[in-house]
Amino acid sequence: MELSNSLPRPRIPVNQIVGYLSSPPYPVLMAAVRDPEATKARIFGAAVAEFARHGIAGARIDRIAAEAKANKQLIYAYFGNKAELFTQVLGTCMVDLAAAVPVDPDDIEGWIDRVLDYHATHPELLRLLFWEGIEYGTAELPDETARQEHYAGKVAAVADGQARGVITDTIPAGDLLFLLVALANWTSVVPQMRRILTGAEDSDQDRLRASIKEAARRLIAP
Repeated sequence: MELSNSLPRPRIPVNQIVGYLSSPPYPVLMAAVRDPEATKARIFGAAVAEFARHGIAGARIDRIAAEAKANKQLIYAYFGNKAELFTQVLGTCMVDLAAAVPVDPDDIEGWIDRVLDYHATHPELLRLLFWEGIEYGTAELPDETARQEHYAGKVAAVADGQARGVITDTIPAGDLLFLLVALANWTSVVPQMRRILTGAEDSDQDRLRASIKEAARRLIAP
């Protein structure tokens, strides 16, 4: 005898259901369903800040979720595990830089200016790269192939400038780009060394910028 079909089904008052759904984590989940892109954007912004501050090992998904006002499970659903989230965060930040400040072999000094300005307003990117170097060292990156493709376009721009004779071809294009990036980036990576060695005043920073551009100009001179 099957009793399950003959027993009366309990009725749950509507107000009890509403109250249940208004308790965590349901409001967060319902908001995410209504606007998943906004939720992803909040998670991404919180992850950038968390990884820039703590690196991969020190970052905590719980803190990212709390800052983003998102359920932790949504982070895993949208981005994967913590390492995968870091890879996506850094990759997106690098694409943003490439779009905002493309390599210009015809105006290397102007490019240096634009790189310096970009990192001054987006300090998290270099911090993410620095943490990546600490975490992975010489080991292969999870997105190694994609990263190579990303940089290949920049190296090609330098090689094009070399082929046209606007910059030196005595240094291989990849090596030259690496040196130029180091010139432009190092001042933001180690601001304490910059302050100690060159001074802390605005005039000191202006002089250092001029020195960086002069060094770049001499480095690329045909």
